[in-house]
Amino acid sequence: MSLRLGDEAPDFTADTTDGKINFHEYLGDGWGVLFSHPKDFTPVCTTELGEVARLKGEFEKRNTKVVGLSVDSVESHKGWVGDIKETQGHELNFPLIGDEDRKVANLYDMIHPNANDTLTVRSVFIIGPDKKVKLIITYPASTGRNFQEILRVIDSLQLTANYSVSTPVNWNDGDDVIIAPAINDEDAKTKFPKGFKTLKPYLRLTPQPNK
Repeated sequence: MSLRLGDEAPDFTADTTDGKINFHEYLGDGWGVLFSHPKDFTPVCTTELGEVARLKGEFEKRNTKVVGLSVDSVESHKGWVGDIKETQGHELNFPLIGDEDRKVANLYDMIHPNANDTLTVRSVFIIGPDKKVKLIITYPASTGRNFQEILRVIDSLQLTANYSVSTPVNWNDGDDVIIAPAINDEDAKTKFPKGFKTLKPYLRLTPQPNK
């Protein structure tokens, strides 16, 4: 059965470039991003891993740990690290799982036989502190991911987890947000002291409450 939003993220123990990790224990009480790669020494993956290494500080600001995965071995990963640093200018600085037996790939339904029956697709899972899956995005092997979008989604998820708001189209951190329709105007005045603008009774905008 495929993993869905709100499901508990499967726990596992695996060998990585940073040694053996237990996934839930590694994430602790923070957020996590698990993302898969079709194969080592492939061009798109090389650019992605370099970019995530470059953005590590941005993930840390959001109390988020990143874990990569490829169906090749840890030894193969370690041989790839030099290429990543040489071509992308950033050294791998987060764990990359060796998943030769496809154990983790199968737990997270990362192998799609109609696309390729041996390689993982480019999956992204964002996992909350409660170990529940908050977001799933799947890309084909040929398309590199936009990790600025992953950071944007984490900002939205963390904001909406703590306030009775949602984020509108193309929202970025610092933009106005939408007040939950379940909150009436009187309660909204108390909850959102910066005020709000009513476009429709169900569509009320307010400045981001934690800014």
